[in-house]
Amino acid sequence: MAEKKLPFSQAELEAMVEKYGTPFHVYDEQGIRENARKLVAAFAWAPEFKEYFAVKAAPNPYLLKILREEGFGADCSSIAELMLAEKVRILDENIMFTSNDTPASEYKKARELGAIINLDDISHIDFLENHAGLPDIISFRYNPGPLRSGGNSIIGNPEEAKYGLTRDQLFEAYQIVRSKGVERFGLHTMVISNELNPQYFIETANMMFDLAVDIYNTLGIRIEMINFGGGIGIPYRPEQQAVDLSVISEGVRAAYENKIMANGLHPMKLALECGRVITGPYGYLVARVLHKKEIYKNYVGLDACMANLMRPALYGSYHHITVLGKENLPLDHVYDVTGSLCENNDKFAIDRSLPKIDIGDIVVIHDAGAHGHAMGFNYNGKLRSAELLRKSDGSVDVIRRAETVEDYFSTLDFSKLEDF
Repeated sequence: MAEKKLPFSQAELEAMVEKYGTPFHVYDEQGIRENARKLVAAFAWAPEFKEYFAVKAAPNPYLLKILREEGFGADCSSIAELMLAEKVRILDENIMFTSNDTPASEYKKARELGAIINLDDISHIDFLENHAGLPDIISFRYNPGPLRSGGNSIIGNPEEAKYGLTRDQLFEAYQIVRSKGVERFGLHTMVISNELNPQYFIETANMMFDLAVDIYNTLGIRIEMINFGGGIGIPYRPEQQAVDLSVISEGVRAAYENKIMANGLHPMKLALECGRVITGPYGYLVARVLHKKEIYKNYVGLDACMANLMRPALYGSYHHITVLGKENLPLDHVYDVTGSLCENNDKFAIDRSLPKIDIGDIVVIHDAGAHGHAMGFNYNGKLRSAELLRKSDGSVDVIRRAETVEDYFSTLDFSKLEDF
């Protein structure tokens, strides 16, 4: 079985705990940069390849700045995410705006920034035109429905997912926007999340290339850019293997040559919008053991809770746990590792074999660099923790301070209580 190792020494983490307290998320800048470069290198053959980092995975401007420096754009789905991209100078067609049930104000902001707007429904054409005007380039999100098997608990089977246009709607939509003067066209899909099988992404590329050829042959519309979405998974469990990006790349390349080049549609820009696979393995939730409880099961209670990392409660997801300083001890105790919310699903692990844990131990939860802090919330009055960045030179910066009780109450005006 492969090991899950920390990029930080025990002394480094103990120094962070001493200085900043727990809980906190910490990210490894060097790991993120090296990983970003691997993705770019894998698709170096593709014409004007672009990775639009899924901002929702880790919406912190300091992380976005690192990725911008590595040549990434931003995949945004809300006005706040658009503003984050703007703050770090990711602008124009380096932004792809993909949202659903979108308010007019968000389309206006996307137009202001010059983003590529990726429409989720055929009815959104008129809505966009009426409220923000039509841009030079429009993309549509394709939902293949029964034409594509797969899906999982995170994103759902295509037929049951709320996203995208059907095939018939897609052809109609391109004709509509062309009649309205749009001259540049993109095509997008996103049909899986956290997938470890490279073949799935190759099959998706074949599907999208076939679709682009059909659109050209039927409508005479040449697709300028195809965005395959994200969904590349990470090995949350030690026994799992990371996705080999070169396998995906070579499979997509073969499909591109056989379908796009063979039909005279080269060059066509290719894009991804990965989030999890970029930052996920390089973020860690660090917490301290507050309590132990022995009733019908043995419980270890942390000073973190599902407000800091929701995935295990939401999806039943596995996140590996390291007990600092006890990495080499036998895993001869079984615990549920819990938080303090008034919800019984507030658990980071259930029936997990770990070394003997003592009150005061430092626990590190792996692979929390995507959809971790980002999914935080304030139920039960819990406050979101700080985010730290361990920089490439070994220094540590606070890139988001911990919330305070004053933050929690900041949207309330207690002075009006006397009026009630």
